[in-house]
Amino acid sequence: RLARDTDDAFEYRHVILPKELAKNLPKARLLGEQEWRGIGVQQSRGWQHYAIHRPEPHILLFRRPLGTDPVTGKVDVELERDAKDAYNASLAVNQRK
Repeated sequence: RLARDTDDAFEYRHVILPKELAKNLPKARLLGEQEWRGIGVQQSRGWQHYAIHRPEPHILLFRRPLGTDPVTGKVDVELERDAKDAYNASLAVNQRK
């Protein structure tokens, strides 16, 4: 399972692992891509495990820059602009509420 969010620089994804699986994860460091793929996390390219959520270590926190091409994992300038425009538009709508 996962949850997603966005700000003006990154998109975020929270991957919820079975608690039994999380017991075997390192507690004091972030996972590299090979490690999180090795435990079965499947997602497109460009994601980075960026933080440890200590109260719930079975939730892995990932982020990648807005505009990241999901195939290459590299930021595409046009995709980045489109993603930032969409974020700013949604922010404007929410501020009017």
